Amino acid sequence: MDFLPINLRLRDQPVVLVGAGVVAARKARFLLGAGADLTVIAPEQDAQFRALASEHSLVWHQRPYEEGDLSSAIMVIAATPDRGVNESVHREATSRGIPVNVVDSPDLCSFIFPAIVDRSPLTVAISSSGASPVLARSVRSRIEAMLPAATADIARFGQLHRDKIREVGASENERRIIWEQIINGPIAQLILSNRWQAAEQALAELLDGHNGQPPGEVYLIGAGPGDPELMTFKALRLLQRADIVLHDRLVNPDIVAMARRDADKLYVGKRRSDHSVPQERINELLVELAQDGKRVARLKGGDPFVFGRGGEEIELLAQKNIPFQVVPGITAGNAAACYAGIPLTHRDHAQSVRFVTGHTKEGKLHHRWEEFLSETETLVFYMGLVGLPIICRELIAHGRSPDTPVALIERATSPQQRLLSGTLNSIEGLVESAKPQAPTLIIVGNVVSLADELRWFGSG
Repeated sequence: MDFLPINLRLRDQPVVLVGAGVVAARKARFLLGAGADLTVIAPEQDAQFRALASEHSLVWHQRPYEEGDLSSAIMVIAATPDRGVNESVHREATSRGIPVNVVDSPDLCSFIFPAIVDRSPLTVAISSSGASPVLARSVRSRIEAMLPAATADIARFGQLHRDKIREVGASENERRIIWEQIINGPIAQLILSNRWQAAEQALAELLDGHNGQPPGEVYLIGAGPGDPELMTFKALRLLQRADIVLHDRLVNPDIVAMARRDADKLYVGKRRSDHSVPQERINELLVELAQDGKRVARLKGGDPFVFGRGGEEIELLAQKNIPFQVVPGITAGNAAACYAGIPLTHRDHAQSVRFVTGHTKEGKLHHRWEEFLSETETLVFYMGLVGLPIICRELIAHGRSPDTPVALIERATSPQQRLLSGTLNSIEGLVESAKPQAPTLIIVGNVVSLADELRWFGSG
């Protein structure tokens, strides 16, 4: 982050604003709205500023800025059209260790004003770190539309009952779950409908029925192939409820970062010949954490039930009567094909598709290769980079034409996606030269020939 977003209490605090034009008036509204003790230094006031000054209490020094004007300020804003004056303000503020904002000059700012959605006491701040204020305002308008004005009432309701909930919830985890029930449940809807008495009664019933540590639960979540935008709404909602997140190597770090900031993150990924946590221990961990009252998000790349060992992980949960949910994810085979412009089925080329593991065991792949010979079926091999020579050799040996099109897709759906296309006879040489890294996916079949025409994502 170029700027750390924070919330400052400015009520009755001395703030200096140098300038009294249209832009300065916008900044003054923010400051006065926050209750700042505002001093304005400017030879003249714009009409907008005069109107603002007539409505609020502020001190105006009708003269140019002078060295020493910032001696008592805790914050300074320079909003003049004179670069020289703005630089002087910046120099004095910096020398005194005072936060300073120079309007439209990010290089002279130690802090910047975000675009704000005001549902006080709830406020949402959006910043582009000065790179694109118009983008920040555009995002603000979208959030404005998402948050009804009465959202402020939910915040006030929480403020009124904070101590009561603290008395009932013995631990931070208990209190968090109570708050989630309030905010995400019928109580919030009653508040939004201006039915405060009913909301008070519902809260009393909720707290009376609270019986200590809630039961734990496991969310087995398919994180998709990599692009965070391919996560489902349900996956994101449950991820943000979790107290602890167990994630695989193939899960994009940006997706892990979507979890609550205070949630624990535990890496349990596996790669060839390097299992940081054995599968059996992962299964046991899910049970232990849930029995301890934790809500556990188990993040797996792609879909947990497609070569993801998801069935193994929930089997022990079912035996131990641990509540769990399974959230499907977009499997890598489908996503990689879509992003590479390769339709897995096509009326003129393939009427079926088969997903196959390409993971070798003791240097071998044990498949019924004679079943993979149909030219109207697309083959999708997961985890097949190391086993590619075996795949090509066995398919040719069992009757597939050496000229059958083959695609290898590296890091599908990411900005680093790369497509290598050839035939069963040539793909090994292309891979040897290009040296792709896992994760990769291999597609075999006539549909690969459509990639040149239909490819829309990436450059390689």
